[in-house]
Amino acid sequence: MKSSTKKEISEEEQKKLLIQQEITIVKRMGNIDHKIAVMSGKGGVGKSTVAVNLAVAFALKDYKTGLMDVDLHGPDIPHMLGVENLSLDQSPEGILPLEVRENLEVLSIEFMLPSKGSPIIWRGPQKTGAIRQFLSDVIWGKLDVLVIDNPPGTGDEPLTVLQSVSQLDGVIMVTTPQAVAGEDVRKCVNMVKKLNIPIIGIIENMSGFTCPHCKQEIDIFGKGKGKELAEELEVPYLGSLPLETDVRENSDQGKPFILQDSEMSKKFLDIFSKIENKIQK
Repeated sequence: MKSSTKKEISEEEQKKLLIQQEITIVKRMGNIDHKIAVMSGKGGVGKSTVAVNLAVAFALKDYKTGLMDVDLHGPDIPHMLGVENLSLDQSPEGILPLEVRENLEVLSIEFMLPSKGSPIIWRGPQKTGAIRQFLSDVIWGKLDVLVIDNPPGTGDEPLTVLQSVSQLDGVIMVTTPQAVAGEDVRKCVNMVKKLNIPIIGIIENMSGFTCPHCKQEIDIFGKGKGKELAEELEVPYLGSLPLETDVRENSDQGKPFILQDSEMSKKFLDIFSKIENKIQK
């Protein structure tokens, strides 16, 4: 009988903590004007690259911007920004995100790991708990935009984000022209629709490759499937980005391509303008 009472008290306390956490999340997210989730159906399509450059583009236009990396098993955002060796500070009120440049703060579990090669070996409830802790304990303060980089697929992490972030402006889907990537992103789109969350649009990445020697364009992964998919699913098509070696090299060196004066950055700025117009509306 005593153990039963103890268990009941424990469960009651747990419920209270969850309610308090929910209140805190709503309060924290209420300080952020616009929240955008970046998703993909499968890995390796350049989702994190899009998330990084989108956040930097907002920061360059004087939006006070946050970038939250919830890809717990593959937190690449710090490396792409050249800050992978830094760590987070704490205050009595919570965790402080890392300021990486003017108008841009970043949070990633990579900053909390003991070493670069340390794996996250967690089951679903632990991952859900960690993401909700990110949302409740991190002191973003007043932000214009929060960009959330999700891991690929429709699992625990993206589902937790979509269900926990109040008044999410919408989701950006990143795909490549391959048929398998399209099939996977279709599942993500349908998941988001079932949750009644807006889809800002689809970006087709790695769409065509221009040979640096002969200048001939080669459609390594195909071309145009992203637009076809957007039309089929009746969601906006934001545009396409080519496959370029400079983008890979800059990402490896922690330099977002949006900072370079290139055809790639011009194409991305066109896509960014569409995203900016959608959230402003």
